[in-house]
Amino acid sequence: MFPTVLVVDDEPSILQSLGGLLSDEGFEVLTASNGYEALKIIETDSPDLVLLDIWMPGLDGIDTLQEIKKNNPQIQVIVITGHGTIETAVKATKLGAYDLIEKPLSIDKVIVAINNALHFRRLEEENHEQWVGEAVSDPAYRKMIEKNSISGSSPPTQALKQQIAVAAPTDTWILIKGENGTGKELVARTIHQLSRRASQPMVTVNCAAIPEELIESELFGHEKGAISGVAGKMRGKFELANDGTIFLDEIGDMSLKTQSKILRVLQEQKFNRVGGSRIITVNVRVIAATNKDLREEMEKGRFRQDLFYRLNVVPIEVPSLRERIADLPLLVETFLAESSKQSQEPQIEVSESAMELLSHYPWPGNVRELKNLVERLAIMVEKDVIDAEDLPAPYNPNQPAESPTTESPLLSLNNLKEAKRVFEQEFIRRKLAENQNNVTKTAESIGVGRSYLHKKIKQLRE
Repeated sequence: MFPTVLVVDDEPSILQSLGGLLSDEGFEVLTASNGYEALKIIETDSPDLVLLDIWMPGLDGIDTLQEIKKNNPQIQVIVITGHGTIETAVKATKLGAYDLIEKPLSIDKVIVAINNALHFRRLEEENHEQWVGEAVSDPAYRKMIEKNSISGSSPPTQALKQQIAVAAPTDTWILIKGENGTGKELVARTIHQLSRRASQPMVTVNCAAIPEELIESELFGHEKGAISGVAGKMRGKFELANDGTIFLDEIGDMSLKTQSKILRVLQEQKFNRVGGSRIITVNVRVIAATNKDLREEMEKGRFRQDLFYRLNVVPIEVPSLRERIADLPLLVETFLAESSKQSQEPQIEVSESAMELLSHYPWPGNVRELKNLVERLAIMVEKDVIDAEDLPAPYNPNQPAESPTTESPLLSLNNLKEAKRVFEQEFIRRKLAENQNNVTKTAESIGVGRSYLHKKIKQLRE
């Protein structure tokens, strides 16, 4: 495949001229007129290199560069600017830019910079792949990955780690089963990290979240004009995962029609983009996950037998939190440490009485539910130790159920500043309860960033 270059500039003339020249040189060219558009294109198309203008309205080049390197460190970025300064060059280099080219652009200089950046990327990938190949055969390295990815030492967790250690270094396809919130995606990522494909991408597909009419385009991509209302072509998930791993999450929610299409691609690892005639060949490792009993789904005619046996080469069952309740104290400690790091506040503890209550709760939402609760308690409890009385219902049977109609002391206050503080505190508490203690969802629902919400809660506690 030809290298893909994304050109980001708010000047249409630059996009047109540079895009045409690069196409003539054999590159596959994508264009974006601002930073927001560029980040969306990177999410779907994963270009090999980005030519990025610094001075743009809205999200400028420096902020865009920072976002690119945070989420896609493997993508090389060359900064182009008409107002080059030493300060800009130093800042861009510190953020990971490969080079900086000043306008007016010399096409020869651009081509040389692109080829050098792509060559540097290939060397990085080869060195990393060699290191990973050696590392995955090292028991100490595997133990380190397992320890940091899946917390716990209970017998069910130890058995899970052993299964992962055996299956991960192979290229075998894996079917992960387990209830919602048990950490199936975490298991998939650990398998990928321990595999010989670790230097290549792992692409996740949530089969339950994509509408049936769009699933083919999402998986296999589409050519320009093939999808009504969508401009340009798009590389699909299988193409983006080439030489890496594709993780098909919630595979049990895929329609029979889509199952039929995906089975053919899984068998042949060949497909056409929607609206295209060129056959694209890929080499991907497949990891699938489901919270459903697929054998029962097969009996009811809702899941294809041939697809099940194709995926179920190595089955891995992720235990529920109820089955590994001995891991709960370690999980609580891990989540408290994460919250402390996020909020930059001292880490708090959980009393024995509170831990006893948590250990007897059935945890229908498993580890995800526990993480959400601990994160909420860490930011709402204004003490060094979380006690039993700090646990809300239903985790503490002695506490009344939280009700959105509970009377607050707001109207009894005479000071406006204090009333505002009480209102914000009550508002945040109720929104957390509405979102099952999930801080990320709460931040999204009230229209603020996660870090801002942490900052606001910290202010309210002072």
